[in-house]
Amino acid sequence: MSTASIAELLAHGRSELAGAGVERPEVDARLLLAHALDVSPARLVLEPDVDENGRGRYQELISRRVRRVPLQHLTGRANFRYTDLAVGPGVFVPRPETEVMTGWAVARLREMRAAGHTPMVVDLCTGSGAVARSIATEVAGCRVYAVELSTDAAAWADRNLAGTGVELRVEDMADTLPELDAQVDLVIANPPYIPLEAYETVAPEARDYDPPQALFSGLDGLDAIRTVISVAVRLLRDGGMLTFEHAELQGGSAPAVVAACGAFHHLRDHLDLVGRPRYVTALRRRADFRAAGSTKAR
Repeated sequence: MSTASIAELLAHGRSELAGAGVERPEVDARLLLAHALDVSPARLVLEPDVDENGRGRYQELISRRVRRVPLQHLTGRANFRYTDLAVGPGVFVPRPETEVMTGWAVARLREMRAAGHTPMVVDLCTGSGAVARSIATEVAGCRVYAVELSTDAAAWADRNLAGTGVELRVEDMADTLPELDAQVDLVIANPPYIPLEAYETVAPEARDYDPPQALFSGLDGLDAIRTVISVAVRLLRDGGMLTFEHAELQGGSAPAVVAACGAFHHLRDHLDLVGRPRYVTALRRRADFRAAGSTKAR
């Protein structure tokens, strides 16, 4: 039975993935080989030559990745901030961009906790539960609710949120949690925001494997964002915080939707790790200020 060295297998996998246009061929080759051999990536250098069975498992994974099956679907796991999530068909695979917005939220919630307040948080469009899980595990003492319409995605969220204390609601976000109206400290969301006309520009890993309802949102990509804002207006207390992710080309249009509703101030747009417009933050106006009829956005 023939064997192959770790270096030979990594070189082979890297070459095939690069030829297929995979964005990080070396990283993916290493992670897939570690998965095929059931070891951590750091231990690959300690592994002996790989037998035919191991080579076969690895080649099958490489072949599927060449067809642009997402890496996370092949390993069944996705890293998000300081946690490891179970993911697969039927749920949006969380991206690093969302970690930046989540970090902003964690910092604000920790400030509340330091001041003796018990924050109430609603994560809309929770998908895998990545944001809700991170908040619940990084900020002790929060009351966190996660909302997801898709039953397929909610099954993954239920698995990832087990033991965290997060309450998962499987329902339309437009009507969710009426019992919490005007009481919530933070509404956070990573909603679908890709315009339908941009379908062909989406990477195959997302376009062909993420649920369409987690990606596309009307002709301008802002339909779900408009709903998030409407729900936040209802749920947030005076001074409560809103934050949501948007596409890099919506750095003007997404904040404009928030400004137009007239219910928020201290409106800001923030950049992601590579300097692209990525998420909005804003504070809910006081009820007496809103009653005066002001529509000022800042």
